[in-house]
Amino acid sequence: MDIGMIGLGKMGANMVARLLNGGHRVVAYDLNEAAIQAVEKAGAVGARTLDEVVAKLPTPRVIWVMVPSGKITDDTIQALAERLVIGDVIIDGGNSNYKDSIRHAAEVGQKGLSFLDVGTSGGIWGLKEGYSLMIGGESAVVEIVRPVFETLAPTANEGWGHVGPHGAGHFTKMVHNGIEYGLMQSFAEGFEIMNAKKDFGLNLAQIAHIWQKGSVVRSWLLDLTARALDQDGDLSEIKGWVADSGEGRWTVTEAMDLDVPAPVITLSLQARFVSRQPESFAAKIVAAMRNQFGGHAVKKAE
Repeated sequence: MDIGMIGLGKMGANMVARLLNGGHRVVAYDLNEAAIQAVEKAGAVGARTLDEVVAKLPTPRVIWVMVPSGKITDDTIQALAERLVIGDVIIDGGNSNYKDSIRHAAEVGQKGLSFLDVGTSGGIWGLKEGYSLMIGGESAVVEIVRPVFETLAPTANEGWGHVGPHGAGHFTKMVHNGIEYGLMQSFAEGFEIMNAKKDFGLNLAQIAHIWQKGSVVRSWLLDLTARALDQDGDLSEIKGWVADSGEGRWTVTEAMDLDVPAPVITLSLQARFVSRQPESFAAKIVAAMRNQFGGHAVKKAE
């Protein structure tokens, strides 16, 4: 099957490679010329403009957008909608807010175009392991693109599925990432507790590997933790600064809107915010209050 790929970051480029390995013809475009040349060497058809992408694909065209969420995605989908014809399909495989995806589907639908929102998980390991794909949109359109999903997924019948109408794919991926926040924070806190127990001299990498077999906490995140500790036992080369790409915030907001308690996900998001503070002003306030009401000692700023 022929497919266009817009956005050749690490994940997009790996998806192109997996599609090529699966026998698909891929027309690839990115603002970075070096990225285009790299996938051309792998066998993709390079394009230097969106007009070229459209011209090099047979109808009905299927174009997968893999760019950062927000304005870039909005602009890309709008630009494609102006160039495509009735029956063509636009897929947003990035981490867009599901409400944006509902809007995108309605906007391109007015032009006779089809739209799918595909929550995509797998990161840099997707090329080897396959991608988890959560798809929102119309069933008939999913069937048109089925060969692509079967190639990108871990197997043709596993790791992907049509989960609901427009927006459902990105909604599901949003919740997936919220759960991921909680799992990661739980592992982080557990390993920090063990790291603090200096008198036992615990080997954290060893413990991670022990847990990989037979333990109820065994998981891919644990596998990755073990790998990281093998490479740098005390993580001395990594700064404790943790970003968030938006999905955790959206999950917490959605939970509040739905009156659903989500304390673990919420606190794990807040922990990421804490990681970005070189010094906590809130902690200073607490220390000052304790000093005022109880005469408790405070540490002077250096």
